[in-house]
Amino acid sequence: MLLQSAKLIGAGLATIGLAGAGAGIGSVFAALINSMARNPSLQKQLFAYAILGFALTEAIAPFALMMASLISFTF
Repeated sequence: MLLQSAKLIGAGLATIGLAGAGAGIGSVFAALINSMARNPSLQKQLFAYAILGFALTEAIAPFALMMASLISFTF
């Protein structure tokens, strides 16, 4: 009983990384909108940087899900 509850608590804590990924994605696109409003002539270059930032930020989410799955199903 104690082990099962510890597994569930650990898996829940491991998914906190998903909230960080969501906040990071919001921050990336907020910065994109702000910088496009300041300098519209750099729209293509800024969009490329934003997509790169989105991909790097989103790469954190699968690791958080993987850790939650490992905690839940391995012990």
